[in-house]
Amino acid sequence: MSDTDSFIEEVTEEVRRDKLFALLRKYGWIGVLAVLLIVGGAGFKEWQKAQARAEAEATGDMLFAAVEKNDDAARAEALSALEVPSQEAEVVVDLLTAAHQLASGDKAAASATLDGLAGGDAETLEIYRQIALFKSVVIQGAAMPSDERRVRLESLATPGAPLALLAEEQLALVDIEDGNTEAAIERLQGVIADAAVTAGLRRRASQLIVALGGTPQAANQ
Repeated sequence: MSDTDSFIEEVTEEVRRDKLFALLRKYGWIGVLAVLLIVGGAGFKEWQKAQARAEAEATGDMLFAAVEKNDDAARAEALSALEVPSQEAEVVVDLLTAAHQLASGDKAAASATLDGLAGGDAETLEIYRQIALFKSVVIQGAAMPSDERRVRLESLATPGAPLALLAEEQLALVDIEDGNTEAAIERLQGVIADAAVTAGLRRRASQLIVALGGTPQAANQ
């Protein structure tokens, strides 16, 4: 290689270095910013996790303190006074509150708490709203007019719904109360024939059919 070629290569390499340094000086802040964003984002996620963990622990401590009261009435009162940070925690508090209100003998308060959960915030998962509605109807029993009970239970008895069979069982009891024994037996036969029926529910439905003077379909199989 001649001295001239060597000189040209050195000059070319120097020019390349100068251009690279110029680009780094001009745009290098973008790389630094990207690194800061990545590191900052990871740190923020960790902070969020720590906050959520701290909130969950604080909520758990409050719940334990409330249920450690001397009697159910005091527990229900302590629970109803709690302010919790999330919708999920509020559902737990409402269900616990209703359970202790019922245990203390205050059916009206328990039903009111459950009705509030059933008709409350739309962000509450539908299954929790359905559970609250079902429990409220069962707790009130005959104290609620049969027409109103029927409307509420029919809204839960949609085929495939989580509480459909339990709602059908309660609707059969409403049929009996209204003097419609045949409708009750037919409804209960449908319950015991359903593939999703539990052993306990099948047993209760079969016993009720027999008590009404019918023959459970399962007995003929």
